[in-house]
Amino acid sequence: MKLYNTLTRKKEEFVPINEGEVNMYVCGPTVYNFFHIGNARPFIIFDTLRRYLEYKGYKVNYVQNFTDIDDKIINKAKEEHTTSKAVADKYIKEYFTDAKGLGIKEATVHPRVSECIGDIIDLISDLEKNGYAYNVDGNVYYRVSKFKDYGKLSKKPIDELISGARVEVNDEKESPLDFALWKKQKEDSEIAFDSPWGKGRPGWHIECSAMSRKYLGSTIDIHGGGEDLIFPHHENEIAQSEGANGKDFVHYFVHNGYININNEKMSKSKGNFFMVRDISKDFDLEVVRLFMLSAHYKTPVNFSFDILKQTQSGLNRLYNTKENLLYLLDKAKDKDLKEDEKEFINSLPKYREEFKNAMEDDINTANAVSTIYDLSKDINSNVNENSSKEMIMKSYEMYMELNGVLGLLTKEKEDEILEDEIIELIEKRQNARKNKDFALADKIRDDLLDKGIVLEDTREGVKWHKEK
Repeated sequence: MKLYNTLTRKKEEFVPINEGEVNMYVCGPTVYNFFHIGNARPFIIFDTLRRYLEYKGYKVNYVQNFTDIDDKIINKAKEEHTTSKAVADKYIKEYFTDAKGLGIKEATVHPRVSECIGDIIDLISDLEKNGYAYNVDGNVYYRVSKFKDYGKLSKKPIDELISGARVEVNDEKESPLDFALWKKQKEDSEIAFDSPWGKGRPGWHIECSAMSRKYLGSTIDIHGGGEDLIFPHHENEIAQSEGANGKDFVHYFVHNGYININNEKMSKSKGNFFMVRDISKDFDLEVVRLFMLSAHYKTPVNFSFDILKQTQSGLNRLYNTKENLLYLLDKAKDKDLKEDEKEFINSLPKYREEFKNAMEDDINTANAVSTIYDLSKDINSNVNENSSKEMIMKSYEMYMELNGVLGLLTKEKEDEILEDEIIELIEKRQNARKNKDFALADKIRDDLLDKGIVLEDTREGVKWHKEK
């Protein structure tokens, strides 16, 4: 299996530190709000990588943190006249609601920063002892000039970084590149912890280094996150972890590409970003998962509601194949296999091989999804009410195996539309057309299509069938 390693800028054969086991750390959300579509991409991608590694037989120790100490959380608490803990608790709970909708499994451990303060202080103390940290009146900074490999992840030379850094007036840091490990308590801050340097709270970067070391050890196999975290967050994590531990921090850094919104870069300042919770009002979130997996994780993807509608149709086709197989299986009888059925069953493993080849090549979910569509089409063309029970079962098992690796088709169709409802909506659409309310007529047609029902206007009237 090959993964593109941001450290080396090339695909590399994945070899875990310990045979049969993978330690993986993925940066989680800062819990001051619902998470948005940009956050959803790494959550889905690395959940899928984890699923595939488990499919291959690895025991995966998967750590995804919650940043529950942050200025954004403090500000939100002030706005809502509550505590930072109340804000964090609320949005951690909301995270799990949306993550479940997206088919994301819970991590092995979901540590909170607030639960790891002792571990953070220990790591900063190690850095101080090794000459990488210095204290200025209760603020502790990382001395970047001492870490000779700084920039090895982002490939940014230190001289270039220094010249491009913003120099603050009366800056107490030795260098503009130095970053905070521990922040002295502000007068109006409700969050502060005792430390050897006085009351305060940790900086952002040190949190992930400490939680990773606590739960996975000094050196880990895979560290994942969005491309936006390469610099400075992951660069600083390397400097901290290697400065404190004296060992390589990560063997494989894996980063997903950006998301554009309607062909524009997603930006809070532009207001063109969508909360996953808002999307869930119009779409089952499994549609979002399929949308994310339909592109290679490193390529930028363009998000729009029109694209989600197209993805919804594709997901409906996949579900229809599943439902049809279950229906046929329920009616099927045991009988001897015909020669053509034997041939079909013998052809099924080729789809597993194609699927695995795609996933082994740097988690190419786009090709893996295409393989599933091809399998769906092949099943629909060859499996019918005359097929033997064994043929139907073998088809179903292969189909669900591959979809399961991607976390797809895990839900039962609770919203299956009844025939009476379809006929009623067709009549409503016909009345709308007579009244020249074409917008309503189109909406009814599109709503039915979203549920996998295709309408055909013929001379004999409106006919309908399930989308194949």
